[in-house]
Amino acid sequence: MNTKAHARFSASGSAKWFLCAGSIEAESGLPNKSSIYADEGTAAHELAEICLTMGERASEWVDKQLIDNNAVTVTQEMADYVQVYVDYVKSKKGMVLVEQYVDFSHVAPDGFGTCDALVMGNDTLHVIDLKYGKGVRVDAENNTQALLYAIGAISNHSWMAFKTIVITIVQPRLDHISEWELTIDEVNAWAERLTQAAERAAQPNAPRTPGEKQCQWCRAKATCGALKGFTEQAMMSQFDDLSPANPDTLTDQQLRKALESKKLIVSWLDAVESLVSERLESGKSFEGFKMVEGRSNRAWIDDDRAASALSDLLGVDAFEHKLLSVAKAEKAVGKGNKEIIDSLSTKPQGTPTLVPESDKRPSCIVSAKDFEIII
Repeated sequence: MNTKAHARFSASGSAKWFLCAGSIEAESGLPNKSSIYADEGTAAHELAEICLTMGERASEWVDKQLIDNNAVTVTQEMADYVQVYVDYVKSKKGMVLVEQYVDFSHVAPDGFGTCDALVMGNDTLHVIDLKYGKGVRVDAENNTQALLYAIGAISNHSWMAFKTIVITIVQPRLDHISEWELTIDEVNAWAERLTQAAERAAQPNAPRTPGEKQCQWCRAKATCGALKGFTEQAMMSQFDDLSPANPDTLTDQQLRKALESKKLIVSWLDAVESLVSERLESGKSFEGFKMVEGRSNRAWIDDDRAASALSDLLGVDAFEHKLLSVAKAEKAVGKGNKEIIDSLSTKPQGTPTLVPESDKRPSCIVSAKDFEIII
């Protein structure tokens, strides 16, 4: 299995250095921290590689530990989601390359990465990226990570006369598959833009440009002076031009600015809190703050002993019973009984959610009648 090493100008970090030239220098020397979510994602990628190279189904690995991820055991849920990605890759015609090393150092200094899957057929190149996370939806359009994979693949296979490049993000846990088709000329134009961005980022003391996308995964976020300045401006300067007619009430424009800045401001505050918490947990002090024991709930020392004792005292009332959720029932009965599940279930309308106008989902109309109380 190819190890996914990280270049200084990595494809996975390109959203940062493409939009914020100073991010490369800002993150220099800061460690890459792992998490249970990152380990789970790595395991899902390993399982996908096994299935595509060995011709196995993901379900064959349920309750087994992966070769390179002994701490992660494959669950039925992981197998089902990974199979969605595997089936998608197999649906494309052409030569399949899995966990493929790509070199795009002609665009960014020492730039390289590992693409989850490349499918090369006739004059079309498919660049397919598995995103196992479910916290943030990822789209293919303007995705600089996948673009760099495509640029590297085109360079690495220069004898192939590609005319069309299709970039796909498969995010099965969000039931999301996003495709973006480009011509070779469009990819070359992107290569030029990325080259210029890399040149800016390679300069000493390159300027930092805060923004939601580039700051989201930046390791220097908590201590970034440019981001602090941005939040101060967002919270102060946009509110200092109050209407003389009604100085105690914010205008719609000011409310809009507050909403547009919310995610980035909250993200920065969370990063600051995390940094201070890590210092205190490591035994260091931080003036004005301390760590205390959080709230916890009582738990049975031994579930089997508790079940036996409570059964003697309460009988069947010692246990709670509830109907399986639709999703769990669908997995339990299998695809052969999908029609039965569909006839018994419905998907109610989702709760209206406030999002920017740039969101691709259609607007839902909410009227006053929707909030009437029926007595």
